[in-house]
Amino acid sequence: MLRACLKKNVNIGRLTIMNKEQLLSKINEVAQELFEITKELYKNPEIGFQEYKSSKLLAHFLSKHGFEVTYPYVLDTGYLGVYDSKHEGPKIGFLCEYDALPGVGHGCGHNLICTMSIAGAYALRDVVDEIGGSIYVYGTPAEENFGGKVQMAKAHAFDDLDIAIMLHPSTKNGLGARSMAIIPLKFDFYGVSAHGCDPYNGASALDAAVATYQGINMLRQFTKQPSFIHGIIKDGGQAANVIPDHASLEYYFRSSTVEYAKHLAKRGEEIAKACAKMNNCKVKISEYEETYEDTKINYALARGLNEAFIECGITDIEKVDEMPRGSTDVGAVSKVVPTVQGNIKIAPESVNGHSVEMAKATISPEGYKALINGGLALALLANKYLISKEFQEEVWKEFDGE
Repeated sequence: MLRACLKKNVNIGRLTIMNKEQLLSKINEVAQELFEITKELYKNPEIGFQEYKSSKLLAHFLSKHGFEVTYPYVLDTGYLGVYDSKHEGPKIGFLCEYDALPGVGHGCGHNLICTMSIAGAYALRDVVDEIGGSIYVYGTPAEENFGGKVQMAKAHAFDDLDIAIMLHPSTKNGLGARSMAIIPLKFDFYGVSAHGCDPYNGASALDAAVATYQGINMLRQFTKQPSFIHGIIKDGGQAANVIPDHASLEYYFRSSTVEYAKHLAKRGEEIAKACAKMNNCKVKISEYEETYEDTKINYALARGLNEAFIECGITDIEKVDEMPRGSTDVGAVSKVVPTVQGNIKIAPESVNGHSVEMAKATISPEGYKALINGGLALALLANKYLISKEFQEEVWKEFDGE
C-alpha cells in the first residue's frame, strides 16, 4: 500500500538538478558541529540504555535546528525529532544509533551513524518545505544488546513512515546485507546443595547445565545453514566442595529467518528440560535480551542508494550481501516499513569491526568525509523518494510483495 502521494505541480526536473548542490551546501553548514558531536560521543561512550548524555546532545541539536523533539521517546534514552512542512507528502524516517560497546567504546561506529542521519535530515528540510512531506529522526538506543528498535516497533513508532534509512560505518561501501534473526535464551537450573562428600543428598544444577551444554552442541550438526548456536556457562557454582544448587547458561540461537531461529530455540528448550529432569533439577527458561528479526531487504531502496552513492562520487560499491552474518534490531523496522541500511567506508579492510581501531576511524579525516558523503547520500535517496511517484510505487510494490 502506497502511504503518501506527491504534491501536484512540482517541477521535478528543476529539483533533481538543483538539490545535490543545495543539499551539500546545507550539510556543510553543520558538518563541523556534527563532527564535534561525533568526537564528543567517542570521548564519552555510553553503553545501551545508559546513553543519557549522548541522546540529550543529539536531541538538543535537532531542537536547535527547527525539529520538534519528543524526549524521552518510548525509551528513557530514545528521542524523536520531527520536521513537518505542514503539507501533504511522504514521511521519511532517519534512524540514529549511539550506544557504545563495553571495553572498545564506539568500535561499531554508532557515534557516526547518528550524525550522518542527522546531517541528511537537516539538509532535507528545504525540500519538504517546498514540495511537502515530513522528516522523522529517531534516536534508537541499545542496538548492540537490548534492541531499542524492537521495543520501538512494538510501540508502533514506525507505523506511519513511508521509508526508513540509515548508513553504517564499515571497511567497504555497500548497499546493505541480510542479517540473522537471533533468539537469546537463558537457562537457570535449580537443584539441591550438599557437601561434596555427600553428593547423594543433593542435586547438581551444574550437571544439568553441563549436560544441556553438551546436548545443544550435538544439535549443531543437524541445523540448516546458515545457522549459529553459541552459549556460555554464566554461573557454575561458588565452591568446588559444594554441590551447586544453581547454575545458568546464556545462549544465542541464530538463523537466516526468525521462524527457523525459533525452531532451534525450541529444540534448545527441550534439551534443557530433559537434562534438568535427568539430574533431578528444575529449569527456568527466559529471554534475557530482545529477539531480533532477520532483515527484509528492499532492493528498490538499495538501487536508489546506489544511485545516491554514485552521485556523491562513490564508485566502489558492493551489492546487497545475500549471506546473512550478524544480527541487528533494524530487522524489526524492516518488517514494518521499507528500510535500507547501507555501509560507508571509513577504514581499510584490515580493521576489524567492534575494535578500538574502528572507533578511532570515526573521528579520522575519513570519518569526517563519511559524515558529509553519508549525510548527502541519505538526503539524495530521501529526495528521490519525495519527488518520484514512480520510485514510491516501486518501493512499496516490492515491500507488499506485488
